[in-house]
Amino acid sequence: MILDAEGSVAGRLCSYVAKQLLKGEKVIVVNAEKAIITGNPKTTIQKFIERRERVHPKYGPFFPRRPDLILRRMIKGMIPYKKPTGKNKFKNLRVYIGIPENLNGEIKKFSNKNITNSYMTILEISKKLGWSD
Repeated sequence: MILDAEGSVAGRLCSYVAKQLLKGEKVIVVNAEKAIITGNPKTTIQKFIERRERVHPKYGPFFPRRPDLILRRMIKGMIPYKKPTGKNKFKNLRVYIGIPENLNGEIKKFSNKNITNSYMTILEISKKLGWSD
């Protein structure tokens, strides 16, 4: 299953992907940087910055800056990763920035209702965290 994350709410997309992984499907998510997180942009950025500053530089927990890894970690939090079945299911997930050229198959658009609230894309968040292309 190939899902396009463009314009979709990240939390809803991640919960759907986690459910598909637990069913045993292989899931590929493309355009991870174009997924959105709704809410006030200032508080959203502040939450991500606090999370990154809370870590011990040597021992973790480590929080990503890249958009594909941010989305991957969100999905990881929605499956029982510490159990062997969760680890095996998580291996069936691939997340990409953009659309890879060698990707074969029909790309399914993950649909959401119209968003009227303020929001930020994951790309904007990762740039504020210090990620550079």
